[in-house]
Amino acid sequence: MIPRYQTVLLIVLVLASAGMGLGLWRQLERAHQRLLTGRDSAPTQAPQVAPAEQATLLVANDDDNSMLTQIQSLPLPQDPNARARAILGKLLDLYAAPDSAHPIPGGANSIGQVFLLPALDLQTAPTPHSSPQSKAEALHPAAPAQSTGPELAVVNLTSAFVAGHPSGLETETLTVLSICGTLHANLPRVTQVRFLVDGQPRATLAGHADLTRTYLAAEAETAEGAHP
Repeated sequence: MIPRYQTVLLIVLVLASAGMGLGLWRQLERAHQRLLTGRDSAPTQAPQVAPAEQATLLVANDDDNSMLTQIQSLPLPQDPNARARAILGKLLDLYAAPDSAHPIPGGANSIGQVFLLPALDLQTAPTPHSSPQSKAEALHPAAPAQSTGPELAVVNLTSAFVAGHPSGLETETLTVLSICGTLHANLPRVTQVRFLVDGQPRATLAGHADLTRTYLAAEAETAEGAHP
């Protein structure tokens, strides 16, 4: 005969097991309901991407040291800074392609950022011997909320792009002018371009092209289709 205390203990264990099972079932039911709710509230359409637009690229050619215009269709964001970066990224993707006439490794990832600022007064712009503070003020002036006049594009290249760029006056000049010309062709208010590397001033691109100066978009227009 089973002792009374064992019978009571068995009944308690059975009731506890039943209670735990009921609690687990309720938790599973709540989780299922949350899953259904999340599925119903999820977007039914894929996230929108920037619409494709035509961009004008000034593409360098090492065979005759010229720059020719190419029209490319690519998704372009509305933000001017992001738009400029996307366009230059496409230009550098062309240079990184296996059949490029101006081969440079790196592609779109070589463009860190592009900042559009009010154009500099070149009569008072800093020289290479100016103090670091005056250089910083020139590259990052206090911009109004919305600029409607001529703009300066500050192009921040990566150190990996600079390290992999072929050295030579003509090939470096072609790269710089193609960037300047491409920016102006798509953002006509960009009349000046400055370059940084990993956010810092740099003397040259790969030993020749001067990166301490402010480039004018007109220089690229003069060189288009000709020998720079």
